[in-house]
Amino acid sequence: MKLIGIGDNVVDYYQDQGLMYPGGNALNVAVASKRNGASACAYLGIVGDDAAAEHVVKCMVEEGIDMSRIRQAYGPSGEAVVALDEEGDRIFVGTNRGIRVQSLLMLQLTQTDIDYINEYDVVHMSVNSDIEHELFRLAHKPLSFDFSTTKRWDKAYLQRVCPYLTYAFFSGSDMSHGEISVLFKDVHQLGVKVAGVTRGAAPAVFSEDGIIFSQPHTTGNVVDTMGAGDSFIGGFLAHYHEHRDVKAALLQASRSAAVTCGYYGAFGHGKKKQ
Repeated sequence: MKLIGIGDNVVDYYQDQGLMYPGGNALNVAVASKRNGASACAYLGIVGDDAAAEHVVKCMVEEGIDMSRIRQAYGPSGEAVVALDEEGDRIFVGTNRGIRVQSLLMLQLTQTDIDYINEYDVVHMSVNSDIEHELFRLAHKPLSFDFSTTKRWDKAYLQRVCPYLTYAFFSGSDMSHGEISVLFKDVHQLGVKVAGVTRGAAPAVFSEDGIIFSQPHTTGNVVDTMGAGDSFIGGFLAHYHEHRDVKAALLQASRSAAVTCGYYGAFGHGKKKQ
């Protein structure tokens, strides 16, 4: 299986450590898929021209992520300021979203980009990718989309995005089982084949064409939960798209997330911020 992530990349700046780590959902999922056995992974998006961009690009090279179609623009890369609580749960305390190049510039795909994307089996994006305007041009591919929390989507947004998707992922620690059931029904009616809700410390709940699966967390030492959900998605896609076995894919996803919780940052690579 080969996967490409399109859209957001950032550095997560840990104030207490003075370190910045590469991140962003689209990039994190690409790295997690590669670490979970995907034969090739790539990232397509916009980076700035600062030290943060230099670090993110360097880490992509080290992780074996193809980035031959990235755009570089004058301006700051995305940065999220992060703190950790006593349990290792990450807390976002600030962002430069209003001034980062990823927000100021819109990613426009060329035919060369489409030809490049067609080399991959799965295309992953998120609510932070700002790529909704291009979904119709990618609908011939299996598309994966992370909707994040209930604060980031509503029924109108689901109706706009889901008809193009094969995979839909949600973060729903605040959702009841009844709300999850309604969500699954809605997105399946819109054309989504596989939908999943990760729920923090509670078991993840997934639906494949209306068949429900539950996956408890794999136990491990929790240092930092940053990127655990993205790692779950990357692990799931790497296995499921190849084998079409939800139970086995969820187990791999859970193990992937547990490993991620054992180190700082979404996939490591901390560097002192100048």
